[in-house]
Amino acid sequence: MRTLLTPQVIRAIGQILAVSYPLLALSAGARAVYQLFFKPGVTDHFPPTLSAVAAAIYLVATVAFVNRKPWAWWVSVGALSFEMVGVLLVGTLSLVLPEVIGRTVWHDFGIDYGFLPLVQPLLGLVWLFWPENRKLFFKPSESNHSQFSHS
Repeated sequence: MRTLLTPQVIRAIGQILAVSYPLLALSAGARAVYQLFFKPGVTDHFPPTLSAVAAAIYLVATVAFVNRKPWAWWVSVGALSFEMVGVLLVGTLSLVLPEVIGRTVWHDFGIDYGFLPLVQPLLGLVWLFWPENRKLFFKPSESNHSQFSHS
């Protein structure tokens, strides 16, 4: 696996994450707000609430990614792990019990978002655990506020 994950690939993953997490935070948040407060006839608030949780996780991950401090690395790992479990659980339940889960950001493993909710936490965890990136969070330095694209 290490030969497939070159520094250039890791840098590209970082660039994808730099765009995808804020974009999905905004998109999932807008979806949840619309469904919860503006969409007529919504009687089941569970699906939009799940979308709001997804949006919150995306926002937390975005903020934690850009802060190069040990606490931010741990928050990122926790948020992405929670996201991965959420996508797998909600995605599976949406196939087995679609009437219970409804249309959320994570239903059918993120099909409405091109399966990015399924792939994104995997990419994020690979990026976070890449040794050079991990060092950015744990190494004291003057410019501890780096960009995603550093590898």
